[in-house]
Amino acid sequence: MQRDLIAEIPKAELHLHIEGTLEPELMLALGERNRVRLPYSTVEEAREAYEFTDLQSFLNIYYDGAQVLLTEEDFYDLTWAYLERARRDNIVHAEIFFDPQTHTERGVPLQAVVSGIRAALDAAGSELGITTSLILCFLRHLSAAQAMAALEEALPWREAIVGVGLDSSEIGNPPSKFTAVFDRARAEGFLPVAHAGEEGPPSYIWEALDLLGARRIDHGVRCLEDERLVERLRVEQVPLTVCPLSNVKLRVFDRIEDHTLARLLDRGLCVTVNSDDPAYFGGYLNANYRAVRDALAVDADGLIRLARNGFVGSFLDAGAKRRHLAALDRVAAAHGASLT
Repeated sequence: MQRDLIAEIPKAELHLHIEGTLEPELMLALGERNRVRLPYSTVEEAREAYEFTDLQSFLNIYYDGAQVLLTEEDFYDLTWAYLERARRDNIVHAEIFFDPQTHTERGVPLQAVVSGIRAALDAAGSELGITTSLILCFLRHLSAAQAMAALEEALPWREAIVGVGLDSSEIGNPPSKFTAVFDRARAEGFLPVAHAGEEGPPSYIWEALDLLGARRIDHGVRCLEDERLVERLRVEQVPLTVCPLSNVKLRVFDRIEDHTLARLLDRGLCVTVNSDDPAYFGGYLNANYRAVRDALAVDADGLIRLARNGFVGSFLDAGAKRRHLAALDRVAAAHGASLT
């Protein structure tokens, strides 16, 4: 039997929204547990509702689904379900986004959100062998003042949260809108990342780097429209957390065959592969790797490079990175792939 390189590769996932892992089965179970009325009563009806045509229509469904998340137990169950699935994809490190404003605006205490997620992340280390970090994302369609308030509310939890990010509707909400918030977050010791260059223009990537101090660019696929930006990303090796199946589902690209990931990789950029909101986009991490392999003809060496970039671009310390890269090199050697 031929060995499956993608299944064997140890991986880091750096772009994963925990609310986007809410599968219909769990959503219905939590809705019943919390007596939340949903507009569908079966898994099949719920899956049909997971159809959308662009980023905004997806976000509408995404926020509707989040209404079943009310208690610490709910957030634990949501996070644990993802972690068990991640282990099956041989993810050994995950840096996970969460959107506190989605929940606190509904009256859910931040304590319930963070404690539930964090308890599952902590258990993953001992029970699943997965290390994790938690990143708080600000909703960019809301005001900068609301983002600052969310940051202030999160300060007591700074030991549980490694970084801050920026997500939600990109068009019309440039990173510059949140400069003061990110200045404060960096001063408080949070590591900054930001969604940019998915639907928004390359100028949003420049702003994320220069105004927010972003250490990683989430998505960033439109960088190829600006050669000067591509060169900067190459020289500085700024990680791009690319989400291939998500980009197709949200019509950033019409087909997976049109995706620019292979071109980004060929240009020497620090490209990583991630699943974004896999319950809604129909593919967890290995499915994204396989789509890249099959549709974009990324060979074994390229797959290894993508996995290496995931560890290099992570917020792990140097020792942990070396250990994971050594394990990855052993898998690469067993498959005759390049170790560089």
